[in-house]
Amino acid sequence: QVQLVESGGGLVQAGGSLRLSCVASVRAFSTRLSTSAMAWFRQAPGTQREFVAVKDWIGTPYYSDSVKGRFTIPEDNAKNTMFLHMNSLQPEDTAVYYCALGRSRSTSAGSYDYWGQGSQVTVSS
Repeated sequence: QVQLVESGGGLVQAGGSLRLSCVASVRAFSTRLSTSAMAWFRQAPGTQREFVAVKDWIGTPYYSDSVKGRFTIPEDNAKNTMFLHMNSLQPEDTAVYYCALGRSRSTSAGSYDYWGQGSQVTVSS
């Protein structure tokens, strides 16, 4: 059974930074599981789950326009771990952040088969 565990969320003031971690119970990019991409999504109360960033096993990370230039997925991730460095955080970044593992590099939540439980990020103004 594949498990994803996020950590690193919390409360931060606007302009601050946080680092989220996602640890998978298996090797993230696996032909056996048909998984080739890890992604971050977020969901604020009353809204749909929103794509944040994705990294696959061969390409550079891809970011949503709303976080580009502020959020980064570092290149030195371990085979079963992915980080999300979040800088210049704003109140509109407040949400539960989810890690996901899926079949392809996609911005659609439906492309991901495995999900973590989420980590709350709250940005105060």
